[in-house]
Amino acid sequence: MKRTYIKDLVTHTGEEVSISGWVNIRRDQGKMVFFDMRDMTGTVQCVVLPTKIEAIENAKMMRPEWVLQITGKVNKRPEKNINTEVQNGDVELEVNNIEILNEAITPVFDVTSDGKEIGEVNRLTYRYLDLRRPRMQKNIRHRHKLVKFIRDYLDKENFIEIETPILSKSTAEGARDFIVPSRLEKGKFYALPQAPQQYKQLFMASGMERYFQMAKCMRDEDLRGDRQPEFTQLDLEMSFVGREDVMELNEKLLIALVTELYPEKKIQQIPFPRISYKEAIEKYETDRPDIRENKEDPNLLAFCWIVDFPFFEKTDKKTNPNATGEWTFTHNPFSGAQPEYEKDLLNKENIPNILTNQYDIVLNGSEIGGGSIRNHKPEALLAVYEIMGVSKTEAEKNLFYMLEAFRSGTPPHGGIAWGLDRLVMLLENEPNIREVMAFPKNGEGKDLMMDSPSEVSEKQLKELGIKLGK
Repeated sequence: MKRTYIKDLVTHTGEEVSISGWVNIRRDQGKMVFFDMRDMTGTVQCVVLPTKIEAIENAKMMRPEWVLQITGKVNKRPEKNINTEVQNGDVELEVNNIEILNEAITPVFDVTSDGKEIGEVNRLTYRYLDLRRPRMQKNIRHRHKLVKFIRDYLDKENFIEIETPILSKSTAEGARDFIVPSRLEKGKFYALPQAPQQYKQLFMASGMERYFQMAKCMRDEDLRGDRQPEFTQLDLEMSFVGREDVMELNEKLLIALVTELYPEKKIQQIPFPRISYKEAIEKYETDRPDIRENKEDPNLLAFCWIVDFPFFEKTDKKTNPNATGEWTFTHNPFSGAQPEYEKDLLNKENIPNILTNQYDIVLNGSEIGGGSIRNHKPEALLAVYEIMGVSKTEAEKNLFYMLEAFRSGTPPHGGIAWGLDRLVMLLENEPNIREVMAFPKNGEGKDLMMDSPSEVSEKQLKELGIKLGK
C-alpha cells in the first residue's frame, strides 16, 4: 500500500491507509493503547483496540522514537473528542497492523519540547535528535522556503546561479583564513573562501552579467551568537549598474520575501530609510542602528540602509581612536570610491575623507548584508593597495589574475552579500544563528557531535610534509 503523509489523512476519512514515522507519545490504557505518530508533515493520534492481537502486542512493547509503518483506518472522532486546536484533531487512526522498522534507545532528552530548557552541549552533541523537535523542524523548513523564494525571484530577474570553488587562494580580505595544506605541492596551501568576492567579480569579467549563489564562507575569527566559522551568504553581483540599481533590487526582494513568507510581520517603513555612516555614529553610536519604534514587538521589522562609509581607517583605530597605524580598508579592498572621490583615490590623497561606494542593509540592529560598487579598473585597485602600504610590484604578483581580468575589458559592476543565517534568525525570532543552522559549531568553534576539530594520523601528516611542534 502506498504511503500517505500524516497531513493528508483528513482527506482519507473512512479509508484504510499506510503511514510511516516515529512514535511521538505513547499512552497505555490497559486494554487499549493510544499513541501519537509523527512524520515530516505532522502528527496524528492512533488507537490500537484489543481485538488486534498482533498489533496490540507491538503497541505495548514500543516506546517513543521507535520507527514504525502502520496500516489502519482513518476514523472521524466522536464530536466530544474533536480538538480544533491541533492538526488532525477531528480524526484518528484505528490501527490494524504495526511493523517495527527500527527500535530506539530512550532519547537523552525530550524531543517534543521547544528545547530551550536543555543545555546546548547536549543539544549539539545529539543534534540529529535535537533536529526532530517541532521548533527546529520549523526553522529548517522555513529556511528552505526562504532560499527557494530567493532563487525563484532572482531567476525571474535574469540571474544565474553559479558555484565557486571551496579550495582557493589566501588573500587579504579582512579576516583570518582557514588554510588547507597541499599534498602534491608540499609547503604550499589552499585557503577556504572567506567569501566569493574575487570569483564573482571575475564572473562579471566573463560576461555573465548577473550571478548569484548560496555560498559557503569560512572565516577563522572569534565567535558570537550571530557568527560561526562556517556560514552561508546569499551572494550576488550585477554588471552595468550603479549603487541605486543594486539597492533597489535588494530592497524589492526583501519586501517580497517578507510579504510572501512572513505575512504576520510588519515592515516599519517602505522605502527603507537611508542613513549616512556619519549620522549613524553620531545619533546611534553604531553603524548597525536598531530604529524600531517599538522594540517589544517581535513582528516589527525595521530595515535601513547605511551609506557613505569612509573608505579607509587606521589599522588599530577601532581599539584605540588616537592611534596612528597604517591605513586599511573599512569593508573590503575591492570596493570603489564614490565618483567624486575617484580622483583622490588615484592620486592617493585626501585619504581620511574618501568615501566608498559601500552600502549595508541593517535589520533590527543587525547587519544582514553589505555590498558595494567595485573597482573595475586596474589602476584604481592598485591605488587601494598602495594606500594600504602594499607596493605595486607585490600587488601585481598577488592579484595578477584580477588585474589582468580588469585589463581585458571588465564592465562596471557591483553587488551585495546577505548573511543568510542571520536573516533567518531574525525572521524566526531566534536568539542566535545556531538555531537556524542544521549542524552548527558551538561557541568555541567545535563540532560536538563529530568531536571536531580532531587529531589526524602521523601517516596523514607525513603525506603532507607536516611536522607538529610541541
